[in-house]
Amino acid sequence: MLDVKRMVILRDLAEHGKVTAVAELHRVTPSAVSQQLRALEAEAGAALVEREGRGLRLTAAGRALAAACEPVLAALERAEGAVRALDTDPVGEIVIGCAPSALATVAAPLLASLAVRHPRLRPRIVQADPEDAVPLLRRRRLDLAVTYAYPLLGAPPASGTTTVPLFDDPLCLALPQDSLPGYERDGLAALRAADWVSAPAPSSCRDMLLHACRNAGFTPRIAHECADLRAGLWLVATGRAVSILPRLLCDAPPPGVAVVELPGRGRTLDAVLRAGTEAQPAVAAVLACLTGRGAPGEYAPR
Repeated sequence: MLDVKRMVILRDLAEHGKVTAVAELHRVTPSAVSQQLRALEAEAGAALVEREGRGLRLTAAGRALAAACEPVLAALERAEGAVRALDTDPVGEIVIGCAPSALATVAAPLLASLAVRHPRLRPRIVQADPEDAVPLLRRRRLDLAVTYAYPLLGAPPASGTTTVPLFDDPLCLALPQDSLPGYERDGLAALRAADWVSAPAPSSCRDMLLHACRNAGFTPRIAHECADLRAGLWLVATGRAVSILPRLLCDAPPPGVAVVELPGRGRTLDAVLRAGTEAQPAVAAVLACLTGRGAPGEYAPR
Protein backbone atom coordinates (compact mmCIF):
# COMPACT_ATOMS: atom_id res chain seq x y z
CA MET A 1 0.00 0.00 0.00
CA LEU A 2 1.35 3.40 -0.97
CA ASP A 3 1.79 5.98 1.78
CA VAL A 4 -0.28 9.08 0.95
CA LYS A 5 2.02 11.52 2.77
CA ARG A 6 4.92 10.25 0.68
CA MET A 7 2.83 10.67 -2.46
CA VAL A 8 2.29 14.31 -1.47
CA ILE A 9 6.06 14.78 -1.21
CA LEU A 10 6.43 13.33 -4.71
CA ARG A 11 3.67 15.62 -6.00
CA ASP A 12 5.40 18.64 -4.49
CA LEU A 13 8.70 17.61 -6.04
CA ALA A 14 6.98 17.40 -9.41
CA GLU A 15 5.58 20.90 -8.89
CA HIS A 16 8.58 22.67 -7.38
CA GLY A 17 11.44 20.75 -8.94
CA LYS A 18 13.87 20.87 -6.03
CA VAL A 19 14.29 18.75 -2.91
CA THR A 20 15.23 21.86 -0.91
CA ALA A 21 11.97 23.57 -1.90
CA VAL A 22 9.96 20.50 -0.87
CA ALA A 23 11.85 20.35 2.42
CA GLU A 24 10.96 23.98 3.15
CA LEU A 25 7.30 23.33 2.34
CA HIS A 26 7.14 20.38 4.73
CA ARG A 27 9.45 21.90 7.35
CA VAL A 28 11.85 18.98 7.27
CA THR A 29 15.44 18.48 6.11
CA PRO A 30 16.33 17.64 2.50
CA SER A 31 17.70 14.29 3.70
CA ALA A 32 14.29 13.49 5.23
CA VAL A 33 12.63 14.22 1.87
CA SER A 34 15.09 11.90 0.13
CA GLN A 35 14.41 9.16 2.68
CA GLN A 36 10.65 9.45 2.11
CA LEU A 37 11.13 9.24 -1.65
CA ARG A 38 13.25 6.10 -1.30
CA ALA A 39 10.60 4.54 0.93
CA LEU A 40 7.92 5.40 -1.64
CA GLU A 41 9.99 3.76 -4.38
CA ALA A 42 10.17 0.59 -2.30
CA GLU A 43 6.38 0.65 -1.84
CA ALA A 44 5.76 1.28 -5.55
CA GLY A 45 8.37 -1.23 -6.72
CA ALA A 46 9.68 1.24 -9.29
CA ALA A 47 12.25 4.01 -9.64
CA LEU A 48 10.40 7.30 -9.22
CA VAL A 49 13.29 9.78 -9.38
CA GLU A 50 16.73 9.88 -10.96
CA ARG A 51 19.77 12.07 -10.60
CA GLU A 52 20.11 15.09 -12.89
CA GLY A 53 23.23 17.05 -12.06
CA ARG A 54 22.95 18.01 -8.40
CA GLY A 55 19.20 17.57 -8.35
CA LEU A 56 16.52 14.99 -9.02
CA ARG A 57 13.99 14.59 -11.78
CA LEU A 58 10.97 12.35 -11.94
CA THR A 59 11.00 9.23 -14.06
CA ALA A 60 7.97 8.30 -16.18
CA ALA A 61 6.74 6.19 -13.25
CA GLY A 62 7.30 9.12 -10.89
CA ARG A 63 5.34 11.49 -13.10
CA ALA A 64 2.47 9.00 -13.37
CA LEU A 65 2.32 8.54 -9.60
CA ALA A 66 2.54 12.28 -8.94
CA ALA A 67 -0.36 12.88 -11.35
CA ALA A 68 -2.45 10.32 -9.47
CA CYS A 69 -1.93 12.08 -6.15
CA GLU A 70 -4.66 14.73 -6.39
CA PRO A 71 -7.53 12.30 -7.17
CA VAL A 72 -6.39 10.14 -4.25
CA LEU A 73 -6.34 13.13 -1.89
CA ALA A 74 -9.78 14.26 -3.09
CA ALA A 75 -11.20 10.76 -2.51
CA LEU A 76 -9.79 10.75 1.03
CA GLU A 77 -11.29 14.18 1.69
CA ARG A 78 -14.69 12.93 0.51
CA ALA A 79 -14.38 9.87 2.75
CA GLU A 80 -13.58 12.07 5.74
CA GLY A 81 -16.53 14.28 4.83
CA ALA A 82 -18.87 11.27 4.75
CA VAL A 83 -17.89 10.43 8.32
CA ARG A 84 -18.16 14.00 9.57
CA ALA A 85 -21.52 14.46 7.84
CA LEU A 86 -23.04 12.01 10.34
CA ASP A 87 -22.91 14.93 12.79
CA THR A 88 -25.11 17.43 10.97
CA ASP A 89 -24.24 20.30 13.31
CA PRO A 90 -20.71 21.55 12.44
CA VAL A 91 -18.42 21.64 15.43
CA GLY A 92 -14.77 22.45 16.11
CA GLU A 93 -12.23 24.79 14.59
CA ILE A 94 -12.11 25.76 10.91
CA VAL A 95 -9.22 27.89 9.65
CA ILE A 96 -10.14 30.37 6.92
CA GLY A 97 -7.55 32.28 4.92
CA CYS A 98 -8.69 35.69 3.70
CA ALA A 99 -7.19 38.23 1.32
CA PRO A 100 -6.54 41.53 3.14
CA SER A 101 -8.94 43.45 0.90
CA ALA A 102 -11.82 41.13 1.89
CA LEU A 103 -11.33 41.16 5.67
CA ALA A 104 -13.85 43.92 6.34
CA THR A 105 -16.40 43.10 3.64
CA VAL A 106 -16.34 39.28 3.73
CA ALA A 107 -14.52 37.86 6.76
CA ALA A 108 -16.12 40.05 9.43
CA PRO A 109 -19.74 39.47 8.26
CA LEU A 110 -18.91 35.77 7.84
CA LEU A 111 -17.87 35.50 11.51
CA ALA A 112 -21.08 37.19 12.59
CA SER A 113 -23.20 34.89 10.42
CA LEU A 114 -21.47 31.72 11.63
CA ALA A 115 -21.90 32.77 15.27
CA VAL A 116 -25.66 32.87 14.75
CA ARG A 117 -26.11 29.85 12.50
CA HIS A 118 -23.43 27.48 13.84
CA PRO A 119 -22.44 28.46 17.40
CA ARG A 120 -20.47 25.21 17.94
CA LEU A 121 -18.16 26.06 15.06
CA ARG A 122 -14.97 27.98 15.90
CA PRO A 123 -13.81 29.89 12.81
CA ARG A 124 -10.29 31.31 12.83
CA ILE A 125 -9.39 33.95 10.24
CA VAL A 126 -5.83 34.10 8.88
CA GLN A 127 -4.87 37.02 6.64
CA ALA A 128 -3.23 35.64 3.50
CA ASP A 129 -2.82 36.86 -0.06
CA PRO A 130 -3.85 34.32 -2.73
CA GLU A 131 -0.27 33.36 -3.59
CA ASP A 132 0.23 32.38 0.06
CA ALA A 133 -3.24 31.07 0.84
CA VAL A 134 -3.42 28.38 -1.85
CA PRO A 135 -0.17 26.62 -0.82
CA LEU A 136 -1.30 26.75 2.82
CA LEU A 137 -4.65 25.27 1.80
CA ARG A 138 -3.02 22.41 -0.10
CA ARG A 139 -0.79 21.65 2.89
CA ARG A 140 -3.87 21.53 5.17
CA ARG A 141 -2.88 24.58 7.19
CA LEU A 142 -6.06 26.25 5.97
CA ASP A 143 -9.46 24.63 5.49
CA LEU A 144 -10.79 27.24 3.07
CA ALA A 145 -9.52 30.50 1.59
CA VAL A 146 -11.26 33.65 0.39
CA THR A 147 -9.09 34.78 -2.50
CA TYR A 148 -9.31 36.83 -5.68
CA ALA A 149 -8.34 36.35 -9.30
CA TYR A 150 -8.16 38.49 -12.42
CA PRO A 151 -9.74 36.45 -15.25
CA LEU A 152 -8.06 38.60 -17.91
CA LEU A 153 -4.63 37.49 -16.64
CA GLY A 154 -5.55 33.88 -17.40
CA ALA A 155 -3.90 32.20 -14.41
CA PRO A 156 -5.06 28.55 -14.17
CA PRO A 157 -6.59 27.28 -10.92
CA ALA A 158 -4.24 25.39 -8.62
CA SER A 159 -4.39 21.63 -8.97
CA GLY A 160 -6.18 19.78 -6.20
CA THR A 161 -8.47 22.73 -5.41
CA THR A 162 -12.06 23.70 -6.15
CA THR A 163 -13.05 27.34 -6.73
CA VAL A 164 -16.49 28.71 -5.83
CA PRO A 165 -17.12 32.21 -7.27
CA LEU A 166 -18.55 34.68 -4.75
CA PHE A 167 -18.93 38.03 -6.54
CA ASP A 168 -17.30 40.35 -9.08
CA ASP A 169 -15.20 43.27 -7.88
CA PRO A 170 -14.76 45.90 -10.63
CA LEU A 171 -11.57 47.90 -11.05
CA CYS A 172 -11.54 51.61 -10.32
CA LEU A 173 -9.27 54.46 -11.30
CA ALA A 174 -8.31 56.74 -8.40
CA LEU A 175 -7.05 60.15 -9.48
CA PRO A 176 -6.92 63.74 -8.21
CA GLN A 177 -10.15 65.64 -8.75
CA ASP A 178 -8.47 68.17 -11.04
CA SER A 179 -7.28 65.32 -13.34
CA LEU A 180 -10.82 64.03 -13.83
CA PRO A 181 -11.76 66.24 -16.83
CA GLY A 182 -8.72 65.02 -18.77
CA TYR A 183 -9.60 61.40 -18.11
CA GLU A 184 -13.24 61.97 -19.09
CA ARG A 185 -12.02 63.47 -22.38
CA ASP A 186 -9.15 61.12 -23.32
CA GLY A 187 -9.44 58.07 -21.08
CA LEU A 188 -6.39 56.49 -19.43
CA ALA A 189 -4.15 57.94 -22.15
CA ALA A 190 -4.57 61.33 -20.45
CA LEU A 191 -2.55 59.93 -17.53
CA ARG A 192 0.44 58.59 -19.45
CA ALA A 193 2.76 61.16 -17.83
CA ALA A 194 1.41 60.64 -14.31
CA ASP A 195 3.15 59.01 -11.38
CA TRP A 196 1.40 55.74 -10.53
CA VAL A 197 0.88 53.94 -7.23
CA SER A 198 1.10 50.14 -7.47
CA ALA A 199 1.43 47.08 -5.29
CA PRO A 200 5.01 45.77 -5.12
CA ALA A 201 6.00 43.03 -7.57
CA PRO A 202 5.18 40.21 -7.86
CA SER A 203 1.47 40.97 -7.62
CA SER A 204 -1.56 40.25 -9.76
CA CYS A 205 -2.87 43.73 -8.82
CA ARG A 206 0.27 45.25 -10.30
CA ASP A 207 0.00 43.02 -13.38
CA MET A 208 -3.57 44.20 -13.94
CA LEU A 209 -2.54 47.87 -13.62
CA LEU A 210 0.17 47.33 -16.25
CA HIS A 211 -2.32 45.46 -18.46
CA ALA A 212 -4.88 48.28 -18.32
CA CYS A 213 -2.35 51.02 -19.08
CA ARG A 214 -0.69 49.13 -21.92
CA ASN A 215 -4.11 48.56 -23.47
CA ALA A 216 -4.41 52.37 -23.42
CA GLY A 217 -1.12 52.65 -25.35
CA PHE A 218 1.49 53.37 -22.70
CA THR A 219 3.56 51.78 -19.95
CA PRO A 220 2.91 53.54 -16.63
CA ARG A 221 5.72 55.06 -14.62
CA ILE A 222 5.34 53.36 -11.24
CA ALA A 223 6.73 55.93 -8.85
CA HIS A 224 5.30 54.53 -5.61
CA GLU A 225 4.88 50.98 -4.31
CA CYS A 226 2.39 50.29 -1.56
CA ALA A 227 1.29 46.86 -0.36
CA ASP A 228 -1.83 48.43 1.20
CA LEU A 229 -3.48 50.00 -1.84
CA ARG A 230 -6.22 51.51 0.32
CA ALA A 231 -3.52 53.48 2.14
CA GLY A 232 -2.08 54.34 -1.27
CA LEU A 233 -5.16 56.48 -1.88
CA TRP A 234 -3.59 59.06 0.43
CA LEU A 235 -0.72 59.37 -2.04
CA VAL A 236 -3.31 60.08 -4.72
CA ALA A 237 -4.84 62.70 -2.41
CA THR A 238 -1.62 64.72 -2.61
CA GLY A 239 -2.57 65.52 -6.20
CA ARG A 240 0.65 63.96 -7.52
CA ALA A 241 -0.24 60.33 -8.19
CA VAL A 242 -2.91 58.04 -9.66
CA SER A 243 -3.74 54.36 -9.15
CA ILE A 244 -5.95 51.48 -10.25
CA LEU A 245 -7.39 49.30 -7.51
CA PRO A 246 -10.41 47.09 -6.79
CA ARG A 247 -13.70 48.74 -5.82
CA LEU A 248 -13.63 46.98 -2.42
CA LEU A 249 -10.73 49.25 -1.48
CA CYS A 250 -12.39 52.48 -2.65
CA ASP A 251 -15.29 52.72 -0.22
CA ALA A 252 -13.92 55.77 1.64
CA PRO A 253 -11.52 57.77 -0.55
CA PRO A 254 -9.74 60.75 1.04
CA PRO A 255 -10.86 64.29 0.19
CA GLY A 256 -9.69 65.39 -3.23
CA VAL A 257 -9.67 61.89 -4.74
CA ALA A 258 -12.04 60.98 -7.57
CA VAL A 259 -12.89 57.30 -8.02
CA VAL A 260 -14.16 56.13 -11.42
CA GLU A 261 -15.17 52.54 -12.22
CA LEU A 262 -13.29 51.29 -15.28
CA PRO A 263 -15.07 49.47 -18.09
CA GLY A 264 -14.50 45.76 -18.58
CA ARG A 265 -14.09 42.92 -16.16
CA GLY A 266 -12.13 43.42 -12.96
CA ARG A 267 -11.49 40.62 -10.52
CA THR A 268 -13.55 37.89 -8.91
CA LEU A 269 -13.71 37.12 -5.20
CA ASP A 270 -13.67 33.36 -4.75
CA ALA A 271 -13.77 30.72 -2.08
CA VAL A 272 -11.07 28.12 -2.70
CA LEU A 273 -11.02 24.74 -0.97
CA ARG A 274 -9.30 21.40 -1.31
CA ALA A 275 -11.05 19.19 -3.86
CA GLY A 276 -13.30 16.72 -2.09
CA THR A 277 -13.95 18.80 1.02
CA GLU A 278 -17.18 20.41 -0.23
CA ALA A 279 -19.38 18.02 1.76
CA GLN A 280 -17.52 18.30 5.05
CA PRO A 281 -20.01 19.97 7.41
CA ALA A 282 -17.75 22.81 8.57
CA VAL A 283 -16.63 23.68 5.04
CA ALA A 284 -20.20 23.38 3.72
CA ALA A 285 -21.43 25.69 6.50
CA VAL A 286 -18.88 28.37 5.60
CA LEU A 287 -19.68 28.07 1.90
CA ALA A 288 -23.40 28.39 2.62
CA CYS A 289 -22.77 31.64 4.49
CA LEU A 290 -20.45 32.99 1.81
CA THR A 291 -22.76 32.22 -1.10
CA GLY A 292 -26.06 32.97 0.63
CA ARG A 293 -25.93 36.62 -0.44
CA GLY A 294 -24.59 37.99 -3.70
CA ALA A 295 -22.46 41.06 -3.08
CA PRO A 296 -20.42 42.83 -0.40
CA GLY A 297 -22.52 44.96 1.88
CA GLU A 298 -25.41 42.46 1.66
CA TYR A 299 -23.94 39.86 4.03
CA ALA A 300 -25.72 39.65 7.33
CA PRO A 301 -26.17 37.02 10.04
CA ARG A 302 -29.09 34.72 9.28
